[in-house]
Amino acid sequence: MESFLQQLLAGLTLGCIYCLVALGLTLVYGILHVPNFAHGAFYMAGAYIAFHLVRGYGVNYWIAMAAAAAAVAVLATLAERLVFHPLRNATGLHPMIAAIGILLFLEAAAQAIWGADFQRLQTPYTGMFELGGITLPAQRLLIIASAFGLVAALHLFLTRTALGSTIIATAQNREGASLVGINPNTVSMLTFAISGCLAAIAATLYSPINLIHPAMGHLVITKAFVIIILGGMGSVPGAILGGLVIGFAESFGGFYVSPDYQDVIAFVLLVAILSFRPEGMLARRTR
Repeated sequence: MESFLQQLLAGLTLGCIYCLVALGLTLVYGILHVPNFAHGAFYMAGAYIAFHLVRGYGVNYWIAMAAAAAAVAVLATLAERLVFHPLRNATGLHPMIAAIGILLFLEAAAQAIWGADFQRLQTPYTGMFELGGITLPAQRLLIIASAFGLVAALHLFLTRTALGSTIIATAQNREGASLVGINPNTVSMLTFAISGCLAAIAATLYSPINLIHPAMGHLVITKAFVIIILGGMGSVPGAILGGLVIGFAESFGGFYVSPDYQDVIAFVLLVAILSFRPEGMLARRTR
């Protein structure tokens, strides 16, 4: 039972990180209807910026997280303006190639600035708590609490604010939103900024546990695509559910089956679930 609860905590931690990354990805997909492969590079950039501020300048962990989120939000907005916006009328293949180009460019830039060595972000939350024989690392508890808080804040923003309503309206019908006075360009920039913030915060939260390196976004973005496909393309609740499902599956599968197959489990679930529900678990019925 102790081992089960320990893996439950690990799965919840991993699922929360996947949720944050997948939420940003699914928001962008809802606006552009193309997969943003550059999202993994934004995740990587957030980790390196926070690491540089903490390691190089001794900045407080939370201030570094906020600065990384702001910097990546600006970076994502610039990518939308300079790369994706000019390709808004192009076929789906062109934005995908452009996104891959951004991914490779940012990886090369990170390697040129920080090198290819593995790094780890230091956190002030290194304590351990014991509860019923279960070890609860403070950083993992921080990840879970922060992720739940961010998901709740994003839900309130999308459902209770005018700006959030414009994002939902544009995702459902871009032309119709334009006809009622919503500026789709502003919505696109705002969506990319939110996406970048979520990626940077997720990276800063997880970097004290996971290593930082230029290619760290590859596996994360691959899992995020699996999650949004499982949950339903463009579905925010689906991204949350899919992230938790993949997180728990990887944690329990890696412990009870073999760690060697941990990264394969997500793709096995993808095939299994789509075989019975091709549209995803919580796909939107209308667009």
